[in-house]
Amino acid sequence: MSFITKILFPTDFSETSEYAMKYAVDFARAFDAELEIVHILFDDSALVSSYMLHSAFRNLSTDLEKGAKEQLQKFLDKYSKLSEINFSSKLLKGSPFLEIINEARNFEADMIVIGTHGRTGIEHVLFGSTAENVVRKAPCPVFTVTLPDSNFTMP
Repeated sequence: MSFITKILFPTDFSETSEYAMKYAVDFARAFDAELEIVHILFDDSALVSSYMLHSAFRNLSTDLEKGAKEQLQKFLDKYSKLSEINFSSKLLKGSPFLEIINEARNFEADMIVIGTHGRTGIEHVLFGSTAENVVRKAPCPVFTVTLPDSNFTMP
């Protein structure tokens, strides 16, 4: 019997996510686990306080959500091996790292597979790392995946 029965895979549709998705699918196949694929939209409602601004942004928010659903479907269509596993997909709204942690709890994930961009220096300071925050706060093990980098050299 496998101790990994549910795998959560958050994606931002980047090249790194595409690479990490292969691991998520392979783990799901190997463990006969359920795979949940999620994409998180930034929740703009916290930024919009007045009704006038809120109504002006309502259409933009709807368009962004529609676009994200289409992009998620295009992302899923790239993986023929998905037909061999039990999977679902979901669009969430909020802060990416918090939504990933909350969904891992709600889904009762045994593992999270997440791509990481491997930013360092000023890029890391400016953009932070969703994957790093997930690793620190996740209720289950996290498998992080980076793109192979043949140009990495030690300082």
